[in-house]
Amino acid sequence: MVITDFLERNARLYGAETALVEINPSDERDQAVTWRDFSLIESANPGTPYRREMSWRDFDRRSNRIANLLLSRGLERGTKVGILLMNCLEWLPVYFGILKAGCVAVPLNFRYSSEEIRYCLDLADVEVLIFGPEFTCRMDPIVDQLPGVRTLFFIGKGRPSYAEDFCRLMGFCSSNPPPVILEEEEYAAIYFSSGTTGFPKAILHNHRALVASCQSEQKHHSQTRSDVFLCIPPLYHTGAKMHWFGSLISGSKAVLLRGVKPEWILRAVTEEKCTIVWLLVPWAQDLLDAIESGRIDLNHYYLDQWRLMHIGAQPVPPSLIHRWMKIFPRHQYDTNYGLSESLGPGCVHLGVENLDKVGAIGKPGYRWQARVVDENGQDVVPGQVGELIVQGPGVMLCYYKNPEATAETIRDGWLFTGDMARQDPEGFLYLVDRKKDVIISGGENLYPVQIEDFLRRSDKIKDVAVIGLPDKRLGEIAAAIIELKEGVHCTEAEIDAFCKELPRYKRPRKIIFAPVPRNPTGKIEKPVLRQRYCGGLLVEAQTTN
Repeated sequence: MVITDFLERNARLYGAETALVEINPSDERDQAVTWRDFSLIESANPGTPYRREMSWRDFDRRSNRIANLLLSRGLERGTKVGILLMNCLEWLPVYFGILKAGCVAVPLNFRYSSEEIRYCLDLADVEVLIFGPEFTCRMDPIVDQLPGVRTLFFIGKGRPSYAEDFCRLMGFCSSNPPPVILEEEEYAAIYFSSGTTGFPKAILHNHRALVASCQSEQKHHSQTRSDVFLCIPPLYHTGAKMHWFGSLISGSKAVLLRGVKPEWILRAVTEEKCTIVWLLVPWAQDLLDAIESGRIDLNHYYLDQWRLMHIGAQPVPPSLIHRWMKIFPRHQYDTNYGLSESLGPGCVHLGVENLDKVGAIGKPGYRWQARVVDENGQDVVPGQVGELIVQGPGVMLCYYKNPEATAETIRDGWLFTGDMARQDPEGFLYLVDRKKDVIISGGENLYPVQIEDFLRRSDKIKDVAVIGLPDKRLGEIAAAIIELKEGVHCTEAEIDAFCKELPRYKRPRKIIFAPVPRNPTGKIEKPVLRQRYCGGLLVEAQTTN
């Protein structure tokens, strides 16, 4: 079985039912309508979101048209086709059309700069790129620097002269299935690492891994056809797409929300009757802050059908989940851990039945194994910190064109995650920190996540990141970059007093009040912070005792 089989089955069995809905609260009508005969549903009430929807039958037919367009241009099996689009109704049909043509889908991060786009297109050997109007200004400077890209397709209005009108051309193509028979072991997609150590690495997966991800997601969260999944994170990332795979395998509706404001999230849940919502830590924090401050009144929304909130992509503060359960005591909750190298979430997950273990990332997921090992790859004793390694059906084939990095990351079939973890006597895994983020101060190992979790207990702190800074005497010291809640005043002395509960060696030696940058998948951008604060800007920070 290959991943496109699920789409064709849904079109056959549930053809007229809704597969996807796009809600654009910013009401950008000029960019929203790009394809013919999409079902268009607009509310007459001023200020309501702009909404588009698509049935399973139309989803499949449009994917077929895209595949046939690509094949008409002479694309062969294994040709790499890039996707540079914001979340929209077109995104998933484009992805599946690429796969149906026997090509390899290469989603790109919508935050990439021009240089990063050029780098990734070259690294992945992309020959065709499909992009939207939000990226024209980033494509303009590099369009003559892409020798490997032979075709540029454009979706939207304001098409640049160097790109072809994708939607018009697709309209001339057949909606019948393309004459391509796919195999499980064929290459399916290249995703890019987060690039936390420099430029991203290209991660290659096959169809078998995509199918395994579908099965894991449905096994973990029990999606049925009556569920409605609210998808907010970017689809270029494995996390969002692989959680949506639960909707694909169950034939249920999913809603793509183009915005993260708390009001928009709750309104989408209410109007679309969403039952499952996957959030990132910053969005959950914003939503709780808005409710607790009284800015949002839950009585204005209908949320009784919302059964599951799950969260992942970065360490989840236990204090956040305890706050959540006070407000939403009837919700099931799950934490999901995964990497792009393990095809998104699911290689480790908490499980909705283990609410008493909040703080853990959980146990190995469906058909996965996990271990915690020392520097020599030997298992450590329970409770001891080591590197988390995983093995299962979603492990990447390789880092594309990077055999050295592949050999370093995959050893004897085990994926070395670079995350430090410990395991309790019951087998639950607790994420301690990224291996590269561990701070060695005066010979002691400091794990920033532990310090961050402690600081988030303060009712004045909205977000926090702890990084290591060079120190002549101790080697490194811990610095806390603290983002306060809106309208809150706090001093360094207050933070210092709050940290008295911590062992002295774990207390931050520097306090910096500043925004905490996070990437589109919610991860703290610690390389950005190190670059920012390891230089002259540190003179602005005060040293605490």
